[in-house]
Amino acid sequence: MADRHADELAAVRARVAQLAHDLDIEVKRDRRGELQERAAEPGLWDDTERARRVTTELSRVEVELVRFERLAERLDDLDVLDELAAEEDDAASAAEVANGLAEIRAELDRLELATMLGGEHDHEDALVSIHAGEGGVDAMDWAQMLLRMYLRWAENRGFDTDVFDRSYGEEAGLKSTTFEVRGPDAYGWLSTEHGVHRLVRISPFDSQARRQTSFALVDVVPILPELDDEIVVPDEDIRVDVYRSSGPGGQSVNTTDSAVRITHLPTGLVASCQNEKSQHQNRAAALRVLKAKLAELQRQKRADQLDELRGGVQNVGFGSQIRSYVMHPYQMVKDLRSEHETGNVQAVLDGDLDPLLDAELRRRARETAVQK
Repeated sequence: MADRHADELAAVRARVAQLAHDLDIEVKRDRRGELQERAAEPGLWDDTERARRVTTELSRVEVELVRFERLAERLDDLDVLDELAAEEDDAASAAEVANGLAEIRAELDRLELATMLGGEHDHEDALVSIHAGEGGVDAMDWAQMLLRMYLRWAENRGFDTDVFDRSYGEEAGLKSTTFEVRGPDAYGWLSTEHGVHRLVRISPFDSQARRQTSFALVDVVPILPELDDEIVVPDEDIRVDVYRSSGPGGQSVNTTDSAVRITHLPTGLVASCQNEKSQHQNRAAALRVLKAKLAELQRQKRADQLDELRGGVQNVGFGSQIRSYVMHPYQMVKDLRSEHETGNVQAVLDGDLDPLLDAELRRRARETAVQK
């Protein structure tokens, strides 16, 4: 007689019902309808920024609903299959139900984790900056490795990215870089990465092959759709410098002075962009980056929690890291906040960050629950 899975199916269905409540599925379905009507309006693209906000939110809501609806449909299919397996005493179908339940539980774990992304700006896109810290050329190489890691993670998730600026080191690597990540809950996920990252390895730049410890600061802020309306930057408050985009070793990437650097004189914040083809496009992108940084500065001041690291990268060194990546004398990545660790360093550097992000989000959720 084929085994029935009625109790397990009921338990999973209860989790699905709770998830529907936590994710406000019915509210999102109504919102999807509203956004679809707006997206169909003939004059939508007369206002490009408004159109972008509508289509971006619609895409995010669609992704959330499709994931949940596919999960619910899969559960319904397993219910039917379980009944057939029992009626026909079909052991193969019963095994398929068991495998399907395991897959649904794994997907439920992922979706339940998404309910922890309930911060004020967790659903927004993210602006990420990486700055090399202590460690000389190894630290600059480490900054470049981190850029690759995050771009690979974003690619694996189907997120879009734009690298606005790269400031190359004289010998290798990057002094700093700034890039944007666009996708559902991008800021919520990447906010867990804000802080100092430490690398321990045998230096490829040391002729004596000695062990080197390097540091880099990862800074993450949300990109808010309303920034253009909320943040006003008077022309007299900024200095705009144009220069020629360049790559490693000073190799010219552009034959015209199209790269733009904007300095906000009252705060000293700097935003650069050399990714676009024209000076006008680079200026617009750099201004967008600057507004995101100014918005974050305002939020922090209102909360009276201005992070000292934002004053510069001089403190990016020993004792300040949130995560260590050790490649010698053993292999381990360990997050010092959640205490999650893995021995597969290369997988992490290739973009397999989800277990680390998951662990930190869960730690935050537990901490928040205790405080309440």
